Amino acid sequence: MPYLARILIYPIKSLDGVAVNRATVLPGGSLEFDRQFAIFDEKGKFVNGKRNAKVHLLRTSFDLDAQTITLQVQGSEQSEVFNLCEDQIELETWLSHFFDQNVFLRQNKHCGFPDDTDASGPTVISTATLEAVANWFPDISIDSMRSRLRANLEIEDVPAFWEDQLFANPDEVCEFKVGDLRVGGINPCQRCVVPTRDPLTSEAYPQFQKIFMRKRRETLPSWANSSRFNHFFRLSVNTKIPTEEAGKGLEVGDELVMVGNI
Repeated sequence: MPYLARILIYPIKSLDGVAVNRATVLPGGSLEFDRQFAIFDEKGKFVNGKRNAKVHLLRTSFDLDAQTITLQVQGSEQSEVFNLCEDQIELETWLSHFFDQNVFLRQNKHCGFPDDTDASGPTVISTATLEAVANWFPDISIDSMRSRLRANLEIEDVPAFWEDQLFANPDEVCEFKVGDLRVGGINPCQRCVVPTRDPLTSEAYPQFQKIFMRKRRETLPSWANSSRFNHFFRLSVNTKIPTEEAGKGLEVGDELVMVGNI
């Protein structure tokens, strides 16, 4: 039986994630604390891995109960601790110095700052998929691949690419349940430049996208709706959680059950 083996949330968009045993759904359909904060420049644009490779050099750890972040530059022994709410000015000053530009931290408690605003639920992938994709690249470990792809929910006791059955046609929602929580699979997630880079050093892997797309095409399972792949740089599943599910939670160990297309 497929089950939820890992929950990863990313309190500040584009920075390191944290593993939790349980997560609660916000009114906007995302998981509490996931991408709850984001860094913006003076033009109101995200400062993220897509636009600024220096993001990869920031090491972060979080105490979600205390709402604190510990920041450290890769390779440095010095770290700083900030309260995300009470020390916002000091945190913005530290980040502005690091990025060599004025940046600002913003918070959204309703739905966070998801990449896909039409499918703001948690992204889903299987452990077997991470293992399979890591094997396409001799120098990339499964932990590194996990950090590159940044999915929220990791499913075990299933074969590689099992999650490719969690989406159907463009006008359909593929409903499944994680424990008692109803979730709708929407589409295969379109990847950006971030997975091509080492998450610790920002170094680009030679021909990563080309290798990925060729292997993805070759290994696309029979249960995947191939019409949803306008290109093959897609992996993991974007989801949407119905508004009436807000306040419910999911927990590591929850079983995942298919419901059907609606």
